[in-house]
Amino acid sequence: MPKTILGKWAIWLIVVFFILFAVFQILIAAGQRGGEKFFDNLLLAIPGLLMATSGIGSFFTGIVSIAKYKERAVLVFIATLIGLLILLFVLGEIIFPH
Repeated sequence: MPKTILGKWAIWLIVVFFILFAVFQILIAAGQRGGEKFFDNLLLAIPGLLMATSGIGSFFTGIVSIAKYKERAVLVFIATLIGLLILLFVLGEIIFPH
C-alpha cells in the first residue's frame, strides 16, 4: 500500500477512472450514441471528460509520488502505468483525430 498522500491519490484517481468507464459503458448499452462532435451528447461527454481527467491526473500524481517522494508501492506503479496509457490515448485522439 502507498505511504504518501500523492500515491494514495494516484490509486483513487485510477479507481474513479474505472468507475466512470463502467458508467460510460452502461450509458452506451442503454442506447446513448454520440454525434458528429464530442459535445453533441452531454450525457456521454461529461463522463468521458471526467474519465480522461482522472486517468491523466493519476499519471501525474503517480509520477510526482515516485520521483519526488520515493514511493515504491506496486499499486502506484500500476496506476501510473495505466494513467500513461490513458494519456497516450488522449494525445493520439487529439493529434490524429478520425
